Amino acid sequence: MQHAEPKNPASLIPAAAYVRMSTEHQQYSTDNQRDKILVYAKQRGMEVIQTFADEGKSGLRIDGRDALKALLRAVESGQAPFKVILVYDVSRWGRFQDADESAYYEYVCRRAGIQVTYCAEQFENDGSPVATIVKGVKRAMAGEYSRELSTKVFAGQCRLIEMGYRQGGAAGYGLRRVLLDQSGKEKGALSRGEHKSLQTDRVILRPGPSSEVQVVQNIYTWFIEEGMAEKNIAERFNAMSIPAEGGGTWTRGLVHGVLTNEKYIGNNLFNRTSFKLKKLHVVNAPEMWIRKEGAFEALINKETFYTAQGIIRGRYRRFTDDELLERLRSLYLRKGFLSGLVINESEGMPPASAYSSRFGSLIRAYTLVGFQPLRDYRYLEINKVLRRLHPEIVAETTRVIESVHGQVNRDARTDLLSINGEFTVSMVLARCESTPAGRHTWRVRMDAGLDPDITVAIRLKPSNDEPLDFYLLPRLDFASCRLRLADHNRFELEGYRFDSLDYLVRMGAQIHLRKVA
Repeated sequence: MQHAEPKNPASLIPAAAYVRMSTEHQQYSTDNQRDKILVYAKQRGMEVIQTFADEGKSGLRIDGRDALKALLRAVESGQAPFKVILVYDVSRWGRFQDADESAYYEYVCRRAGIQVTYCAEQFENDGSPVATIVKGVKRAMAGEYSRELSTKVFAGQCRLIEMGYRQGGAAGYGLRRVLLDQSGKEKGALSRGEHKSLQTDRVILRPGPSSEVQVVQNIYTWFIEEGMAEKNIAERFNAMSIPAEGGGTWTRGLVHGVLTNEKYIGNNLFNRTSFKLKKLHVVNAPEMWIRKEGAFEALINKETFYTAQGIIRGRYRRFTDDELLERLRSLYLRKGFLSGLVINESEGMPPASAYSSRFGSLIRAYTLVGFQPLRDYRYLEINKVLRRLHPEIVAETTRVIESVHGQVNRDARTDLLSINGEFTVSMVLARCESTPAGRHTWRVRMDAGLDPDITVAIRLKPSNDEPLDFYLLPRLDFASCRLRLADHNRFELEGYRFDSLDYLVRMGAQIHLRKVA
């Protein structure tokens, strides 16, 4: 955001001010930064003729910092009306994780003949060896601050888990979230999509309605005592017109989730997955999990739960890769074609998910047994994956933002996310289309009807089974409803590309250092 100010007298050096909002200290409010810069300018014979203000909270990357990018564009144009850029201190220029990135942006300005000056620092940014060394140290410290803060936030979350408190996410079928005040007194139940309003409040899980608790217990009974598969259990519930969580229909995956989640025996688990580079879910080793046993009232006893786990683990472990492929090859010879539905409905066959898990994707398993699905059929398979991936990505993004104290309201009909009541986000998946020459393209269709502030375009890998990268597309810059991406895109587009959703998470974070230290 730019604020034009009265032009300076000819005797004064024209300067631009750059300020960036922060939440960690009052001294870093944009008003305080401006006041300090104006005093400095007056003392040094300068006149601030233009102010560039980034109101976003994160200084870790230049992406999303529109004012800094506008400032650099003005500098590189060769027509900037100012000769000096005034910044409060080194950290306001940015807490870049790579100190060289911070130095590079300063170098861009110096190369254009424009000096960057840090008004609150105890050194002159005059290019001397002392100034260079001090800046390098301060840049490294600025990046380290963000890493330390992240560690403290994670440690705070772990402490809350070990105390038995729930950290983000829906309760799950048969359970309800209950709000506690700071003294541990119950304040009432949270409805679906409702969030706590006070940072000192805590959330625990309690058994839901007796009818839902009975459904959960029936799942274990039918699975263990009657030997029913998850798919058949889902079919039985649907035939009985018993709705799943949120009023939807039961699926094999939903039943499997009930059978494998330790919260049904009262355990509180955290850090089973991480939000890492290029992959939405990174499964952590069990020794990295944070667990609090007996945190909640159990719906299922431990003996029953672990009996179910033994059945699940032993069900397919006995099959080697060759044996799995031989069963799939035999099914192909009998039917003449393959699909997830055909596999799941065939007696004696492992579920399609077992092949996806063992071989990376169904398409790869098909290739290994000699089945080459037609283009249209492959699209049907990909569509199934897209229908599964989209709600997973939306739910995981919501969970991670909430885990750093952001507030997310999700429209159950459209999946539009409202974050902290400040901006809205729509998430769309872009399938990868491969050409005979080996090139790849992605067509992004933005939902103009939702009018989101940001569209997150998720490019899928050529296998179309997991994310490749993410484009955060602000509405102001992308008015068109359609966008076509290639393996290599023009520079302006690459500025919106991210390897993970970490930046979106940081945009939604509500972190106060003194609360988590």
